[in-house]
Amino acid sequence: MNLHRLLRRRAEKGLPVGVGLIGCGKFASMFLAQVPRTPGLAVRAIADRDLARAEDMLRKIGWEPGRVVRSPADAREGRTLLTENVDTVLAHPEVEVVVEATGDPKAGALHALAAIEAGKHVVMVNVEADVLVGPVLAERARSAGVVYSLAYGDQPALICELVDTVRASGFSVVAAGKGTKYLPEYHASTPETVWHHYGIDSRRALAGGMNPRMFNSFLDGTKSAIEMAAVANATGLAAPEEGLRFPPCGVDDLPRVLRPRAAGGALERSGMVEVVSSLERDGRAVFRDLRWGVYVVFEAETEYVRACFAEYGLVTDPSGRYAALYRPFHLIGLELGVSVASAALRREPTGAPEAWRADVVAVAKRDLVPGEVLDGEGGFMVWGKCVPAERSLREGALPIGLAHGVALRRPVRAGETVRGGDVILDEADPVVRLRRQMEGERALAAA
Repeated sequence: MNLHRLLRRRAEKGLPVGVGLIGCGKFASMFLAQVPRTPGLAVRAIADRDLARAEDMLRKIGWEPGRVVRSPADAREGRTLLTENVDTVLAHPEVEVVVEATGDPKAGALHALAAIEAGKHVVMVNVEADVLVGPVLAERARSAGVVYSLAYGDQPALICELVDTVRASGFSVVAAGKGTKYLPEYHASTPETVWHHYGIDSRRALAGGMNPRMFNSFLDGTKSAIEMAAVANATGLAAPEEGLRFPPCGVDDLPRVLRPRAAGGALERSGMVEVVSSLERDGRAVFRDLRWGVYVVFEAETEYVRACFAEYGLVTDPSGRYAALYRPFHLIGLELGVSVASAALRREPTGAPEAWRADVVAVAKRDLVPGEVLDGEGGFMVWGKCVPAERSLREGALPIGLAHGVALRRPVRAGETVRGGDVILDEADPVVRLRRQMEGERALAAA
């Protein structure tokens, strides 16, 4: 409740929180648009592979000419260094918090690890990397005395906040998650069909610079799976055994739909992550949908609390036992400063993995044949399903974060989970080794 006051104090002392940014895409640009309006924050360095594109983006969001420089010698008096070199950002003496926003799971994992080793706090916008090896990274950060955090503004951190709020109020969490646009056939969507499903002309999408793979990851269920796995790992909520079900549900029906099956709802049991669809299965729009928002369903365990729900107008299920809180929108990168300030000034994450509880496994969109090279998240060949970590480990599943640029050695039928043994993985790869460490620790804990 006092982050703005703490930031103001840093500003008054002339010691703003120094930020290093890796990756200068859409999420990062939204954050950067708010930095000049946030006393106590200063972006000291930005690393991106395409400097011309990054400079163009900074002009579009309104950064003044001369605010960004390419020479370290000129990076003074409030100017921000723009570089292709990630190591330059990590070594910057005024960078306290590193924001990883590349979206590449393997690169993101390595960047976060290097930042932790350099004694910097890490805000992980890159949820793909977090789901792949986040529990290991969070443990490394704890050992190093720095903060590893999910990114506020993105839905997982906002869900974690809702979960924490109701738990701190003494309630049991029944379900938590987000909304999205979903139909079962979307799992087979590809970058060639994605604009049809969104009702967007492909030529207009191309002219607007819209990335079909990114949009397809949202549509085919992969991004939802990644975000829910991150929430499960951070909160202790469970992933559904057979993957997310995406029940159609509006905000007024959250307590009725998101309750255990034994109570008439859609959940396997209490304490689950789930995503609700803004579309009925026949394609009709859900009334008062939650497509852009997040929610938590919680339980009144006494007659007195159920009476309080009724007295204060909470929408509940017919029994009066289950109620929900929700937030209809999230502001994405515009809210990221909350995580940066929390890490630097409170030394608290806005959500962080506590254990490996959920995974996102690669599932074939079509029949795959030996010799083909998987094209990863949002592509033509696989989509990501959120399942319990125990199931992923038991089946030797290939995580979606490693399903890019690897060749198949065995055929996989459409709808089947791709196993690690179905592809040729480089076991010497440092991220693969991190992943194996996490799997080994989980297997040992389960023994």
